[in-house]
Amino acid sequence: MLSDEIRKFFHGDVADDDATRTKYSRDYSLFKVVPEVVVFPKDVDDIKALVRFVAEKKAAGEDVSLTGRSAGTDMTGGPLNRSIIVSFTKYFNHILEISKEGMEARVEPGVYFRDFEKALTDQGLLYPAFPASKDLCALGGMVNNNSGGEKTLAYGKTEDYVKALNVVMADGEQHTLWPLSGDALEAKLREDNFEGEIFRKLKTLIDDNYDAIKAAKPDVSKNSAGYYLWNVWDRETGVFDITKIIVGSQGTFGMLTEAKLKLVPLKKHSRMCVVFLKDLGPVGDLVQAVLPFGPESIESYDDRTVEVAVRLWRQVIGSMKGNVISLGFQFLPEMWMVLRGGMPKMIMLVELTGDDEKELVGKLDALTAAVRKFARTHHGIQVLPLRNEKDEQKYWTIRRQSFALLHNNTTGLDTAPFIDDFIVKPEYMPEVLPKVNAILQKYKDDLIYTIAGHPGNGNFHIIPLMNLKEERVRALIPKISEEVYRLVFQYRGSITAEHNDGIIRTPYLESMYGPEIERLFVEVKKIFDPEGIFNPGKKVGGDLAYSEAHIAATGS
Repeated sequence: MLSDEIRKFFHGDVADDDATRTKYSRDYSLFKVVPEVVVFPKDVDDIKALVRFVAEKKAAGEDVSLTGRSAGTDMTGGPLNRSIIVSFTKYFNHILEISKEGMEARVEPGVYFRDFEKALTDQGLLYPAFPASKDLCALGGMVNNNSGGEKTLAYGKTEDYVKALNVVMADGEQHTLWPLSGDALEAKLREDNFEGEIFRKLKTLIDDNYDAIKAAKPDVSKNSAGYYLWNVWDRETGVFDITKIIVGSQGTFGMLTEAKLKLVPLKKHSRMCVVFLKDLGPVGDLVQAVLPFGPESIESYDDRTVEVAVRLWRQVIGSMKGNVISLGFQFLPEMWMVLRGGMPKMIMLVELTGDDEKELVGKLDALTAAVRKFARTHHGIQVLPLRNEKDEQKYWTIRRQSFALLHNNTTGLDTAPFIDDFIVKPEYMPEVLPKVNAILQKYKDDLIYTIAGHPGNGNFHIIPLMNLKEERVRALIPKISEEVYRLVFQYRGSITAEHNDGIIRTPYLESMYGPEIERLFVEVKKIFDPEGIFNPGKKVGGDLAYSEAHIAATGS
């Protein structure tokens, strides 16, 4: 048995019991893929030995592979595979260093973000590229998925905060990777070893296809689809940053063992301006009017989300952990707005932050005045400035909790993340969102959904609830995906801004980028992983038949 062979050289834990295999067959995606064995490495030597073991098996013609996993909150099936799952949260869970002077931290991939965030907050620091699942996810997944979230508008994504990575690659050795230029880059390109060969082949591939690669970059502010070839080599600056292609690669190039991350100072205060829009027409122009005020985030949710919050208001208030009566009174201004102006199509949350509270209040007043001026020439817009952070809580609760509340109060349906992360430029939102709604309304008898997102970036999250026990309903997933993605491609957007490809979106990458760039993705995979050791079927080599065959129906 595979597990018995691994136990002979492995210092960590090896599990092949049914309960463990079942647990690691699921993440937060649609899919169930049962692995043969799950291993919990204790140190880097364990991971090196695993890679060499799998390489030998591959050379002997056996179909064995390694797939890394941190917290398992991925929504694409990224950490699922039927061979060996390598779990990092049990032993690779240390914050190795936090340097306030250097504004950086060194972490292992199994560190839960909630623990990292607490340690940073205690020192007045922030790692801003966190996703909505920040209380559940771990840093290995964040790096491998190129995570972002509500602060991405102001701060950027994970790719902007990685300074160096330690990765065990296909030669069974750990490599430390960081940006190189000048003499250091030339020296690396001359090295007669596995790492030098990767640098030479990757640089040649990018140089030979430089213009096509640059032209392939999606015309949006953030993207997690494919391999980010356009970010690696800049002829003008002379910087070759190999970490830019490893970030977001979903562990298809090697096993991440450590990351050095850039940090920023934590702002002391925040204030929010809430904007209610009766139609989506002005959204793009409104975002442009708000951006000069430097918001840290612009979040949104739709009328369906409001309806969920109203229907389940007791649970919304309950999740806010306070006095029900006093919290209920907090919603009176919004209830009056709805009575006076009708149900808004979108609620936009514009968050400002700063260290000087007086200055921040002045900034909030200026922002509110600008939105009110905008509203005088655009029908159906109302604005509500919030004067303290406590008032913000209800809006963040609705934004972050509404989908969970809807899911928990709907029986017989499954969460179905498959069009959960598309992005277009913000100015296209008034055209794209109604068209997406029109597509989904054609299937309204088979799904219910809400829309939330990051309008500052033009990024929206739609996770329908569907009865996946029915084959007819499961068959709608590729059909709806095709319709929505075809629309996204018309606007030069991306099928995933934050959540990555995994099992669910890998089959659509050729449609998004074209056959020439898809061919380059395949070549890049071979450069790093010629024997196909790491996480097969993600980024390249995935197909719809495999995807459809592994949809799990829980009837939850």
